[in-house]
Amino acid sequence: MRVLCMTTSTPASSVALTEDRQVVASASRIDSRGHSAFLVPAIDFCFDQAGWTPMDIDAVVVDIGPGLYTGIRVGLSTAQGIAAAIGAPLVPATSLDAIALRAATGRRRILAIVDVRRGEYAAAWYHPVPGGVVKDGRPEIMTAAEVRAMLDSEPEDVLLVGDAPSLPEELLTGMHRVKIGRPRYPSAGTLAEAAAGQLLSDATMHPDEVRPMYLRDPDVSINWSIIDDRGPWARMEGE
Repeated sequence: MRVLCMTTSTPASSVALTEDRQVVASASRIDSRGHSAFLVPAIDFCFDQAGWTPMDIDAVVVDIGPGLYTGIRVGLSTAQGIAAAIGAPLVPATSLDAIALRAATGRRRILAIVDVRRGEYAAAWYHPVPGGVVKDGRPEIMTAAEVRAMLDSEPEDVLLVGDAPSLPEELLTGMHRVKIGRPRYPSAGTLAEAAAGQLLSDATMHPDEVRPMYLRDPDVSINWSIIDDRGPWARMEGE
């Protein structure tokens, strides 16, 4: 199965083309304000590198958050446009799942966090299992102090992944059972793996049915009429 994957929910935007969950082409950039300028050229670059066209894609996977509001909306609106234009299903994946899936641990409980600004973090717990992770509860929004309190109350050893470097420097002082790990940001190459269950079970959605995972109200309203260049698939919608 050939899949176009994209994540723009954090400062690290990335795009990947995968075939049978193996990355064929990818592009990435860290820029908290440059999601829109990066995304379409990166998709075009990946198609050129792979020698594919949009019509070669069997499904589109998009990171729906939580994370940066503008980034999430840029990625989702682009993914919806592409999926609708080529008649491919659109599969949502979350930033926290993609981060936890790449956490390297065999025994520690995993806490994945994403900085959602305003001094708050989206966080979710995971357990490592052979070949992946299992989510333990729903993602929550919390302050740095609440992250500390949650870690204090956890009896197991913890691997903290995601936006840990953005926490206050002294926050984890004295927490000997907590280890900071990688990755800091989700990657598009991981999204196909994070969405593998949905892809294999055909539990896909019509592009218009996919919604962002904000976990709180947006900071700003966005004029989406300015985001109208969607590369080679834009021409297909008029055919």
